[in-house]
Amino acid sequence: MKNSVIIKSFPNGIVLHLDPELPFELLLEDVAEKFRESNSFFKDARMALSIKGRVLSDLEEQKILDAISQNSDLKIICLVAEDETTNQHFIRALQQADSGIEGTETQMGQFYRGTLKNGQVLETESSIVILGDVYPGSAIISAKDIIVLGGLFGEAYAGGNGSKGHFVAALEMSPEKLKIGDFKYLTKEKGTRWSIKPKVLPKIAYVREERVVIDSITKELLSELPL
Repeated sequence: MKNSVIIKSFPNGIVLHLDPELPFELLLEDVAEKFRESNSFFKDARMALSIKGRVLSDLEEQKILDAISQNSDLKIICLVAEDETTNQHFIRALQQADSGIEGTETQMGQFYRGTLKNGQVLETESSIVILGDVYPGSAIISAKDIIVLGGLFGEAYAGGNGSKGHFVAALEMSPEKLKIGDFKYLTKEKGTRWSIKPKVLPKIAYVREERVVIDSITKELLSELPL
């Protein structure tokens, strides 16, 4: 293997450093071997993944993800961009929202593992973390906050209790409709890609000056929000 694949960790995720010169098929074999050897360490953890050292096509990225899933119990929930600081702000927002969640559902909130497809509607009285995408034609409705570890391309309604002090966060934000409390977000166009993009820009929707705005997640913004 000769260090063609190096795994380093950051909070809630791992960075995969790949040899830039090794033929891809050989590199893929090394990735598979590396994660087989590391399986007992990662177990069934859910993590974000960042890939560095080599420019990959979408197909090559998918093969890397397949190699990881076929050779370990590790769950890769998203691919993150080079800007790890921004992505860590997103992860910090998740930790604030789902602190204390260990099962599928608790008093604090709940997880939904899977993708919401056309025609599906998920409604909850608590905050919710979606481990998947929300496709066009589907909807997620929460009395509190919504976090999508994937792409939000359908409809999202947060603060169903009428409060404007809630938010919707997603790795890729392109909703058909979005509402927080009694305030609607006026979308400019519908999303056309449903899957998570290799280089994501986490965003958060919240109410400011009596209207819903969507901003990139930064440390400064999180400190200012009344979440």
